[in-house]
Amino acid sequence: MRIAVIGQSVFGLEVYKELRKEGHTIVGVFTIPDKDGKADPLGAEAEKDGVNVFKFPRWRLKGKGIPEVVQVYKATGAELNVMPFCSQFIPMEVIDHPAHGSIIYHPSLLPRHRGASAINWTLIHGDKKGGFTVFWADDGLDTGPILLQRECDVEPDDTVNTIYKRFLFPEGVKGTVDAVRLIAAGNAPKIVQPEEGATYEGIQKKDNAKISGPLKHSCNTIGATAIGQPLEIPGASQPGLVSKAGLMLFGNDGKALLVKNLQFEDGKMIAAARYFSSGSCASVELTEEEKAFAEQMRGVWKSILTNVDAIEDSTDFFKSGAASMDVVRLVEEVKLRASGCQLQNEDVYMNTTFQDFIQMCVRKLRGEDDEEELVVDYVEKNINNMTIRMPHQLFINGEFVDAEGGKTYKTINPTDGTAICDVSLAQASDVDRAVAAAKEAFEEGEWGKINPRDRGRLLYKLADLMEEHQEELATIESMDSGAVYTLALKTHVGMSIQTFRYFAGWCDKIQGCTIPINQARPNRNLTFTKKEPIGVCAIVIPWNYPLMMLAWKTAACLAAGNTVVLKPAQVTPLTAMKFAELAARAGFPKGVINILPGSGALVGQRLSDHPDVRKLGFTGSTEIGKHIMKSCAVSNVKKVSLELGGKSPLIIFSDCDMDKAVRMGLSAVFFNKGENCIAAGRLFVEENIHDQYVKRVVEEVKKMKIGDPLDRSTDHGPQNHKAHLDKLVEYCQTGVREGATLVCGGKQVSRPGFFFEPTIFTDVQDHMFIAIEESFGPVMILSKFKSGDVDEVLRRANATEYGLASGVFTRDISKALYVSEKLNAGTVFVNTYNKTDVAAPFGGFKQSGFGKDLGKTC
Repeated sequence: MRIAVIGQSVFGLEVYKELRKEGHTIVGVFTIPDKDGKADPLGAEAEKDGVNVFKFPRWRLKGKGIPEVVQVYKATGAELNVMPFCSQFIPMEVIDHPAHGSIIYHPSLLPRHRGASAINWTLIHGDKKGGFTVFWADDGLDTGPILLQRECDVEPDDTVNTIYKRFLFPEGVKGTVDAVRLIAAGNAPKIVQPEEGATYEGIQKKDNAKISGPLKHSCNTIGATAIGQPLEIPGASQPGLVSKAGLMLFGNDGKALLVKNLQFEDGKMIAAARYFSSGSCASVELTEEEKAFAEQMRGVWKSILTNVDAIEDSTDFFKSGAASMDVVRLVEEVKLRASGCQLQNEDVYMNTTFQDFIQMCVRKLRGEDDEEELVVDYVEKNINNMTIRMPHQLFINGEFVDAEGGKTYKTINPTDGTAICDVSLAQASDVDRAVAAAKEAFEEGEWGKINPRDRGRLLYKLADLMEEHQEELATIESMDSGAVYTLALKTHVGMSIQTFRYFAGWCDKIQGCTIPINQARPNRNLTFTKKEPIGVCAIVIPWNYPLMMLAWKTAACLAAGNTVVLKPAQVTPLTAMKFAELAARAGFPKGVINILPGSGALVGQRLSDHPDVRKLGFTGSTEIGKHIMKSCAVSNVKKVSLELGGKSPLIIFSDCDMDKAVRMGLSAVFFNKGENCIAAGRLFVEENIHDQYVKRVVEEVKKMKIGDPLDRSTDHGPQNHKAHLDKLVEYCQTGVREGATLVCGGKQVSRPGFFFEPTIFTDVQDHMFIAIEESFGPVMILSKFKSGDVDEVLRRANATEYGLASGVFTRDISKALYVSEKLNAGTVFVNTYNKTDVAAPFGGFKQSGFGKDLGKTC
């Protein structure tokens, strides 16, 4: 027979070669144009054989064959068209022209896999049989009569690649040639495809997508409690409902069908959920970088729509001649130029003009995709010369939701003791929902498949969004925790941003190693290690640095590829909720980050006990840390990292720089109102400078301005919450009863709110309660030590069950090295204090916990 081969790829090449071996005359090969100067394998081989090769970019325009193309084809005199892997839309006047018609290879079973998406060789989930079909071409892409079909078993570990290499390619070539043999022999069957079991996409035939007559039955039973905006549907038994999930249509049997996408008469597609707001989306203004991307895409559109003189903003992709394979190409071209913009084919169908397409791409790059609009019920307050917008609900699986039963509690502003807003109070069932969402996101979702560099890109984007909102975050932090605004801006928020940027850079640098091992000859064996994410990580954080503690633990978990369920402190939940909003807008997939404000006894305990949580990170008291560790062991031996209490010693030698020792000593104690895990809980001052040191620090303390943390001149804001204030009052009363000298402070400030005076105790003996226990507040505990007795002061400094941090001030480098080596603490500051950095690992010894935050080793 005289055969025209219309197709491409190595598959098409093999079919072409086999047909020539069978003795058929190939009158022409019609393949795609060269890409990047390289010919398709089918065309390249045919040219070597002297066969006429034609490389038309397209065969039809606006649904009709291009006359000059059709004329060239007909001149070949083909008796049969064989389309072994044809990615172009061929006009019916070409399909029907040969005496024997046209046959197409389809890499899946028809009608089960009918539809344009089958070109992607995808298997429908649950298939136990795979295979291919050779069918007679018609005008429905893959609805023509079946000529030949072969199938194979789908193995549990099969992928598209394995089944293609094992069966679809080798057997597909043979099957296509067998089909030609049947045609040549005159006994090729034409088996009409049944409608039952077909998965034909309605998008290809508009009549299939219309409702005609009463809607009698539907294929999915959906709960009738859906909430949405009613939409009258002609022929339906009752109005449809437009909700966040889509358009729900009801049959007269009471069952419902959920429609995700809608197409209008003019071809425009929208997400059904946006039916009533489809025209209300304002255009976004492009940055210079986004404008450059837009121009690149304009060039791509021009290379696809070759018949269009210029790509205008109003140019319509499909009305200008594009077909479904052009959609696939466009999606891939976007992926090459902007890896952060993950398009689906339907995104193109729903944004057909160039302007709409670019706007959609930009929104996706910014994490503002309208299709997945984030719904936030804000509490708004005009404060600190700005309007701040605070989410106040739980954040589970990418959505802000109420707690079970609608339970809430009030979070309090420590500056005046008034309620800021009601916050959702998570229950045990909410924890289970959040863990299930995190587990699914890790095991089944996009997060588990995303490459490390793209994980890093999301973390960088989140850090950028946090920086854009840093004043708002600092204001919320100041209002909710009492942190002085300038400190909140620099440290609480600033270091949080640095943390996410630091760990974003680690995402694609987490590496294993190879290990040489000895085995009996002649074998040569290689062992390699691979570091992998662990799964769902629970995080329980304290109230002193609400956002920064979140960042320290969450950024590392996400960088390694884990998912997170985080419980902020019950008294300071608001920056965590704002963080959840920014993470969603940055484009983190649903379920990766979940935030549950609530009580430690309920939420924290459930996370400790949950069998699907694989690691728990906790910062808080030693007492609670011990309980958590026990629960984690009993539940499922989950990994634990604990950063617990501290009583950090600071040793000041007489040869110190006095000015610096005074300045840094004050910072060591009163930084963040003393609510600081590494605060210097006890100062040992060499006796020959003790009185001078005390005099200097008292002078400085009396200069501190106590007041509204949002006032830029304030040095000392309110304590975090009422219970903590009461604890500090009792702590100081205990010190006085034990015989320590109260030099200044020691009581609540007489004003609204939870303000406590900066306090200094001297003559503190080693056996006293205030010498042993942490105040976690603005209380300086001073003790003398004998001049020159280095080992004795080290013994006293180490005589504690805590070992989080410590410090030493001396000009003697030998003494500094000796003391820093002997101090039993995770961090030793030399001639400075409180200088933590995201690159330096942080954690303690003894009952201050174990495990590290920050740095490479976390």
